[in-house]
Amino acid sequence: MNELFHFENARQPIGLIAEAHGPVVVIACSRLPPLRQALCACIDGETYLFEVHQHLDEQHVRAITLHSTSGLWRGMTIYDLGGPLKIPVSPECLGRLLNVFGKPLDGKGRLPGVEFRNIHGKPAPLNEALGVSGVLETGIKVIDLLCPFVKGGKTGLFGGAGVGKTVLVMEFMHAIAAIHRGYSVFAGVGERIREAHELWHEMEDAGVLPQTVMVFGQMDESPGVRFRIALSALTYAEYLRDTLRKEVLFVVDNVFRFVQAGSEISSLLGRMPATVGYQPTLSTEVAELQDRITSTQAGAVTSVQAVYVPADDMTDPAVSAILSHLDTTVILSRTQAAKGIYPAIDPLRSGSKLMDRHSLGERHYRVAEGVREHLARYQELEDIITMLGLAELSEKDRRIVMRARKLQKYLTQPFWVTATHTGIKGVSVPLEQTIEDCDHFMVGRFDDLSEERCYMRGNMKEGS
Repeated sequence: MNELFHFENARQPIGLIAEAHGPVVVIACSRLPPLRQALCACIDGETYLFEVHQHLDEQHVRAITLHSTSGLWRGMTIYDLGGPLKIPVSPECLGRLLNVFGKPLDGKGRLPGVEFRNIHGKPAPLNEALGVSGVLETGIKVIDLLCPFVKGGKTGLFGGAGVGKTVLVMEFMHAIAAIHRGYSVFAGVGERIREAHELWHEMEDAGVLPQTVMVFGQMDESPGVRFRIALSALTYAEYLRDTLRKEVLFVVDNVFRFVQAGSEISSLLGRMPATVGYQPTLSTEVAELQDRITSTQAGAVTSVQAVYVPADDMTDPAVSAILSHLDTTVILSRTQAAKGIYPAIDPLRSGSKLMDRHSLGERHYRVAEGVREHLARYQELEDIITMLGLAELSEKDRRIVMRARKLQKYLTQPFWVTATHTGIKGVSVPLEQTIEDCDHFMVGRFDDLSEERCYMRGNMKEGS
């Protein structure tokens, strides 16, 4: 039996494979195992894992394989592992690259299992859970000012390929490690092998890896793995929160692939599709993941979740199900990226539930709304400027456009994690400094400054 799996009643024969349909197998059982029970089979010394998903009748269950199905045959003996899938957790998990079973992918040897945890853990009880507790500073100007992260909350990062989503995720991890002395857990749901390899080495080069646990379920693996990898990663986040009592940043890339894996499994299990072909259990599955991302007295878990938007349709059922759980929405824009505005965040479409005077304070709220008004007016006038030129605008509108363009440039920022590629040292700007600088822009204190001097820098005091 593989030493990674720790069960008291492991390897009790429970039945035989009756049918195999791709990653779904029907098992004829001598006794019915409960739903979500972990089962296994042995092929050439390797342990193949299954998870029970349906009871068909008194003697048959339908299970999802958590490995490749090559080598399985009808009549193969199946063993009961005595409980749900459990993974080894210990402080040595930091700096490691793991799979859904807690098995290392980095070639650095087995992870010592001080404790084994069920990946289907329950959410923290209501009397122990803490609500959101204010702004979590990231040092990223545009986010802290216009769509602040909620400490202990959930943030959705909506963006397509090539707009800087991975870089932004890595910078969040760097901020948690450098500013808050916390840890990060990265869940790669359906990641391409190339992306996983690049991310691993980039995080190592940026010095973030020693405070990070990376858990990958790759695109070529079973839908069962892609469906459960986020729960395995969340189990590590809960361990770091409860045992090491640290601030934890829980990053998921990509939540939409988690939904896709659930849809694939639902079809294989024979369930009738619901709206737009999604599984009828969509809302339940998303909530099962999201409700475990909570903060307790021991520590806070703050989540950043990358979300793919099918056909840029924010009303898609999967996107709507995810949005209902989020506190902050950050939308990355290809238009911003094309202008050289990095991070390529759309400041007018992004927002946070904390955007009110009570949560942010009078000054932060006033400055943030002022910046939005300047940028919104500039966007309204862009077509007129293109057709007729800046000279055709009124004096007031010209002043607003000039300041809005400088604000747009000011909200760019060099990142720590890209310093080796760009040659520009990364900067982290305190929220109070960002508010002060933006206030000065809007009252005209920097009207004599060129736009170039506002681009890709930290605060306005540096080098001025």
